[in-house]
Amino acid sequence: MEGKKKLLLAFICLILAIIFLFPILILLLNSFKPIKEIYQSVLALPKTFSMDNYINAFRELDYFTSIRNSFIVTGGVTAANVLFCSMAAWVLVRYQTKTSQVIFGMFSVAVLVPFQCVMLPLLKLMGNLHMVNMPGLMVVNLGFSTSMSIILFHGFIKNVPLELEEAAAIDGASLARIFFTIVMPLIKGISATVAILNAIMLWNDFLLPSLVINKAGWQTLPLKTYLFFGTYMKKWNLGSAALVMAIIPVIIFYIFCQKYIIKGVTEGAIKG
Repeated sequence: MEGKKKLLLAFICLILAIIFLFPILILLLNSFKPIKEIYQSVLALPKTFSMDNYINAFRELDYFTSIRNSFIVTGGVTAANVLFCSMAAWVLVRYQTKTSQVIFGMFSVAVLVPFQCVMLPLLKLMGNLHMVNMPGLMVVNLGFSTSMSIILFHGFIKNVPLELEEAAAIDGASLARIFFTIVMPLIKGISATVAILNAIMLWNDFLLPSLVINKAGWQTLPLKTYLFFGTYMKKWNLGSAALVMAIIPVIIFYIFCQKYIIKGVTEGAIKG
């Protein structure tokens, strides 16, 4: 009976994997087709596998400039988010006061506020502060990604033994040394999770950059990819190739951080 349950569970997981991976497979196949074959059948295999779409998309995307901009925005905001939010969550966990509870409650409520509700006032404020540029985009993205990250760190840091920090404090360690040498190594798992969630969100973000970035040479990959899907003409072949090139860095980043996520989840389960 137990073997049948495992077999059924494996079958369900296989079906779910196929459902999730099928759109990516279709995208990959169409990235090798000329536009004529895509219009004939989206699901058919390419008659000949050609790299022309990737070569042309690479050129029209100005790929190196676009991916550099995406790396600057995504990497800068993600690194700052992991650092500042982990520090903030640590303070909120270790210093339990009415003020800290109110602050954490504000972060929790902020998660429920959609970006569209504050989009227009925010853009007006950014214009008044002369922040309609890439640094302004990074500051706003950091602000919007803070709430969820602090909530995730807050829940995980509760499992970090307080005795380790107290022992280090008795030995004369400063708060900064306690955090970076004791706390940070113990929260690698959740740090990787937060980094991946933020990196994927920032890398794929289109709405905010489309409203803020208004200068040639500043566009991120999603903005440049959108140029293939115009009102009167859609270059599905080049767009498919561009999308494949856009998701490859995120996949590589996820593969690199996956072991830390698994380790963190395992440690959290043991501590719980």
